[in-house]
Amino acid sequence: MKNFDTGTVIRTVLLFMALINQTLILIGKPILPISEEQVTSLAETLYLAFSMIFTIVTTLVAWFKNNYVTHKGKQQKEILKEKGLTK
Repeated sequence: MKNFDTGTVIRTVLLFMALINQTLILIGKPILPISEEQVTSLAETLYLAFSMIFTIVTTLVAWFKNNYVTHKGKQQKEILKEKGLTK
């Protein structure tokens, strides 16, 4: 059995959840079946804003954590290349 990085798995799952949620909202089928009679427009706006923020945050975290964007990360990438551990 392979050793998986728990952080990577969690970030990937959250990213897919956020993207699926946004896709469902865009096609008019949100996960929570809420009719206009049940909520005010403010609550609907807050739900959409939270969904968008969730998607943005999980996307940025997944991108940042899985790429060499910091100075330390760039150094790590160079060492991995020197050792032949990356492409």
